Amino acid sequence: MTDRSRRGFLKKSAGAAGLCLAGPRAFMSILHADSFAPVAGKIEPLPPGTVRLAAGVFKEQEEINTRYLESLTTDRLLHTFRLTAGITTTATPYRGWEDPSCELRGHFAGGHYLSAVALASAMQGNVELKNRGNDLVAGLAACQKKLGNGYVSAFSVGLFEHLAQGKPAWAPFYTYHKIMAGLLDMYMLTGNTDALQVVEGMAGWVGDFFSPIGAEQRQHMLRTEYGGMNEVLVNLAAVTKKDKYIGIAHLFEQPNFLDPLAARRDELQGLHANTHVPKIIGAARMYEVTGDRRYRAIVEYFLEEVTTARNYAIGNTSVDEFWKTPPNELKGTLAWKNAECCVAYNLMKLERHVFSWTGDARWMDAYERSLFNCRLGTQNADGLKQYFFPLAAGYWRAYNSPEESFWCCTGTGVEEFAKFADTIYFHRGSDVYVNQFLASTLDWKEEGLKIEQVTRFPAEQGTTLKIKSAGTTARTIHIRIPSWTTEDAKVKINGKPLDAISNPGSYLSIRKIWRNGDTISLSLPMTLRQEPLPGDDTITAALYGPLVLAANLGAGPADGPNRVIHSGDTSPKNMPAPAPLPKPAAIAGTPPDQWIEVESKAELRFKASCEGAKYDVIPIYQIRDQRYALYWQLQNPKKQG
Repeated sequence: MTDRSRRGFLKKSAGAAGLCLAGPRAFMSILHADSFAPVAGKIEPLPPGTVRLAAGVFKEQEEINTRYLESLTTDRLLHTFRLTAGITTTATPYRGWEDPSCELRGHFAGGHYLSAVALASAMQGNVELKNRGNDLVAGLAACQKKLGNGYVSAFSVGLFEHLAQGKPAWAPFYTYHKIMAGLLDMYMLTGNTDALQVVEGMAGWVGDFFSPIGAEQRQHMLRTEYGGMNEVLVNLAAVTKKDKYIGIAHLFEQPNFLDPLAARRDELQGLHANTHVPKIIGAARMYEVTGDRRYRAIVEYFLEEVTTARNYAIGNTSVDEFWKTPPNELKGTLAWKNAECCVAYNLMKLERHVFSWTGDARWMDAYERSLFNCRLGTQNADGLKQYFFPLAAGYWRAYNSPEESFWCCTGTGVEEFAKFADTIYFHRGSDVYVNQFLASTLDWKEEGLKIEQVTRFPAEQGTTLKIKSAGTTARTIHIRIPSWTTEDAKVKINGKPLDAISNPGSYLSIRKIWRNGDTISLSLPMTLRQEPLPGDDTITAALYGPLVLAANLGAGPADGPNRVIHSGDTSPKNMPAPAPLPKPAAIAGTPPDQWIEVESKAELRFKASCEGAKYDVIPIYQIRDQRYALYWQLQNPKKQG
């Protein structure tokens, strides 16, 4: 979400000729156009707080993130909000994208941070961060009261006026969305009723702002990134049961983007990836709340297309933040500026939605791919987060600074690392779905069910579920059998093997009356396999189970501006050219076990034999300070002989 990228969009919108105004009647005719028809029978996540992480790498990363959140202070986060409202403040402002001169100020301070502390409170029981969130909500409420019109932001309404006039403005609705989403999370996850009052006031201001603006002018304005305004308004409608918010959400829909998707046409080339994925999340919520299946068709086609035709092996997409090529044509796109981390965060949200409608294991396979390969590993020991995920050879990980960056990916990162427990288990009624293999405990008091998942996955190729149940009726436990495992996968109940299990890429459903002390043991063998880069079969990624493997190319740059970026910039300056991809002595299509040796399953250590060198190979999430190569250059079979 670089300034350069945003300005490119603004230049297009600034060319709009004239202002098309319409009276309030046109707007009000939309407000009651929908009735609530929520989709029934979905597979739902467990209530927040029902699941806790146990000791392991995800718990460690959660705790690192918590320490970073606790290092930030409420007065400094509120500084620019108070300035905008005319409230005296002497706090030292944060810098980067939270600087008082930056047009995105407030997106992290009043938005992502609130969502992250709400998640940490609900999922980890963190009282300190809950109190920080309450203080921040109180500060935002005071700013809203001082302004007196429902508006609250860290910048004045002048930026919105510029947007309406076709003048440059760096995504004011994008930032407004983050603040609304943070407030709504504080209400939904911690019960802060003041937060709901503030977010309703903000939504009312949006309705008033658009009231005199006609459809043509509004569509020009929507060319500027607006985040998930449609999503947060539908979420607000679902919480309050006020359909006027659905009407306002419709005002953020773009037929020129949604209609081709509804017709199953990929017209994504040239679009900014993370501008558009949140719009699809909004469509997903619109389907869930109104029952309109056109939205579902849009979401399912979009997700299918991006994950099969536009994704890299790590489970993420984009180059220089855009979809620059036709589908299935990623040749020549490996670079430093691949795979903006925000995009993975939002694609994973979509995968959760579509799984909840379909129960299709492939969406939890895809979620796992992203979780291990482009979420885990993107935080350093100080809780700092990546922006881009370089996929060209010879590059390294770089992170935001503690107080001088505050990128969009800093914000989605602090949320992601606060909610690792939210997708491990889902339920439908009293039945449980085990989606992810993370050490954790499910304590579902309402159902009298407790499941302790004991595992060192992926160092352990399987998991064990220890069950405590006070029930006397049968329930079904559905366990994902991932697509990457083999037909040698095995399941034991109380030590006794099942005669047969489900095929890889599906769920195994076990129904019985569960008793205290029951166990389910799952063995999931991993093998080496490879995935070619779409558009070039000679460039391939190697995988072991769900893990993308990376060659260790030696130490990266020492701590400094190439490692931690102390500004709003998103990449180090003066980047060197990428290194050549490692070249195994193998023809495209050759199985990777012909050139990669598994040295230790338990330690996830491998060795690759390449032309002129042997490389130590480890899962990409274990890459810390090293330069690495994630793709490999195989020989072209057409040039052999």
